[in-house]
Amino acid sequence: GVITNAGGAVRVKTLPGQENYPAVNANGIQSQVLTRWASSFSVTAGTKSTALEAVGRSVSTARPSTGKRPKKTLDKKAGNKDCKADIAFLIDGSYNIGQRRFNLQKNFVGKVAVMLGIGTDGPHVGVVQASEHPKIEFYLKNFTAAKEVLFAIKELGFRGGNSNTGKALKYTAQKFFSLENGARKGIPKIIVVFLDGWPSDDLEEAGIVAREFGVNVFIVSVAKPTTEELGMVQDIGFVDKAVCRNNGFFSYQMPTWFGTTKYVKPLVQKLCSHEQMLCSKTCYNSVNIGFLIDGSSSIGESNFLLVLEFVSNVAKAFEISDIGSKVAAVQFTYDQRPEFGFTDYTSKEKVLSAIRNISYMSGGTATGDAISFTTRNVFGPVKDGPNKNFLIVLTDGQSYDDVRGPAAAAQKAGITVFSVGIAWAPLDDLKDMASEPRESHTFFTREFTGLEQMVPDIIRGICKDFLDSKQ
Repeated sequence: GVITNAGGAVRVKTLPGQENYPAVNANGIQSQVLTRWASSFSVTAGTKSTALEAVGRSVSTARPSTGKRPKKTLDKKAGNKDCKADIAFLIDGSYNIGQRRFNLQKNFVGKVAVMLGIGTDGPHVGVVQASEHPKIEFYLKNFTAAKEVLFAIKELGFRGGNSNTGKALKYTAQKFFSLENGARKGIPKIIVVFLDGWPSDDLEEAGIVAREFGVNVFIVSVAKPTTEELGMVQDIGFVDKAVCRNNGFFSYQMPTWFGTTKYVKPLVQKLCSHEQMLCSKTCYNSVNIGFLIDGSSSIGESNFLLVLEFVSNVAKAFEISDIGSKVAAVQFTYDQRPEFGFTDYTSKEKVLSAIRNISYMSGGTATGDAISFTTRNVFGPVKDGPNKNFLIVLTDGQSYDDVRGPAAAAQKAGITVFSVGIAWAPLDDLKDMASEPRESHTFFTREFTGLEQMVPDIIRGICKDFLDSKQ
């Protein structure tokens, strides 16, 4: 087959035994060899019982037998309960793969789907096709039985165009796993990217987005570029940049689309080992954010409301729950007033309502004391918990006491400090409080209305620190 890829370069892939295949016409396949592949999909009345028996058997062997468990085929409807995962198969539908190998790819994905043991309490799968523009073919919620999924995969039409895998990966990470489309809370989210050759666009940014959304990206690369072809590949390290972690676990290599049956089971075992899904923990669901809010007289009632709005907008971005992220707030003048602690509210609605109900104190500014108070009383009780700790200090003026010592002690206790200064807050104080690197943890605005623009940068900063701490 001669395939023209994105750059107009011609890629010739000759696969074993391909030379004597009959031609492929516009409607599909003439090849004798491939009708055999297609027939392994059919779930007609005659073959149904044997096909499904094989399914039951292959799933039970996907886990090493402990010897204790009685041999029984699993409950078809419930599926394989030991494999909790929400999986998007991102298949290559570009001209680079071509119609024939596209059909082989569908066949492989079908086998993987069956062996996973799809069911109501087991894994759920959906499919997205990468081509010029990504297309979600079906969602997690559409089918919960293996044979329905198999039929849906068989029916997928080939789209063509450039592969644009990066674009498709980013789109899938952002759009596919919503609760209304069937994603389940607390279950690992996985995208398995099938890549024929190499991507025609950049995968790095898509990989970052996927990690921020808590998605575990696997790359299954088939027929990797030959030495002569490497010159056409934009970025030779594309696999490492896209996967959840560059530790070898998240990439999977197949030499060709032919004879792939032996690759099914090892891939299924990877997708079912949920303790290895390192990207399920994200900055959105695994942080504690404490807000230290200046309530001094110079702020005034109306500006104080803008400060609370800023606090709400940052909090809103996180998945607040008893097992997720948590938020606390302390207001300070010369004294400190704990508004609410990390364990007081376990839902986003309650946290946002508590922020709205904070009343303005008015008084002096003792920021150092307030940091010490918050480190001890607010972060103290959660310091051994699983979440990473962040403190955002908001102030509009000079502190009457030393801020450097208390901020250093907070950082020593494992708290990352962001300082947000408004109006007359001195830059030296802000830098003294902020964690390293100070430039990216120090924020300043002349006007209270400028707080709004800082929200995305603060959220991004928290996510960056979270990811760096996990590397």
